[in-house]
Amino acid sequence: MKKVVLLGGSGTIGSVLARGLKEHYHVVIMDMIEPSWNGDFIQVDATNYEDLLEKTPGDTDVIINLLRTDTTKGIEDKECFDKLTSVFFQASYYILLVAREKGIRRVVYASSNHVTDAYEKDGFSLLGREITVEDVPKSKGLYGVLKFASEQLGALFAEEGSVSVINLRIASVPPLEKRVLNNERLKRTLLKDEDAVHLVRGAIETDKAFGTYYGVSDWPNKPWSTLNAYEDLGFQAKR
Repeated sequence: MKKVVLLGGSGTIGSVLARGLKEHYHVVIMDMIEPSWNGDFIQVDATNYEDLLEKTPGDTDVIINLLRTDTTKGIEDKECFDKLTSVFFQASYYILLVAREKGIRRVVYASSNHVTDAYEKDGFSLLGREITVEDVPKSKGLYGVLKFASEQLGALFAEEGSVSVINLRIASVPPLEKRVLNNERLKRTLLKDEDAVHLVRGAIETDKAFGTYYGVSDWPNKPWSTLNAYEDLGFQAKR
């Protein structure tokens, strides 16, 4: 059974994935905060390279990078910039270095639809068609800029051949209490829990050495295309 580390796995999507993946993999959550589940947990500060290197299990097959921190504005102040850069860029590099050092074959990076959020408004594409991974990244905020920068770090390591990297531009995965029926955007942007698990399983199992994919359920008028996720990862989203 493959060992899958959910790094930053104590949040909403980490909990979804831990429950959905545990039947198929040996799941370990690594985070600063202890998760609300009974599986294996290792406390780690992923922004500290030495801590990450020491505590990441050497028999890990796949690291799923789910690191997160709050951000609300397009342009942040210096303090927030430093924090976001540490979590969404510096730690991304550390994770890839650790994977290379320990011979971990794959890193799955939970990127974001915000890499191209300048092309989307209220859950609708502004391009007159679904947004694809071929569209030039254009973000309205620092968060999306850093997510794209980390995708490119993955491309460097994959090109070197040391680590396989799959980037998943995740749509909306809010906590259950925020999935309200009157949220019109969610009717086009929600990634259902079962679809999130299916997408990540595809990212774990694919024979692709590198790729970038959108992850959203099959809603009418969804803004992002999942065609290449279907072709490369076998992702068949539900409506």
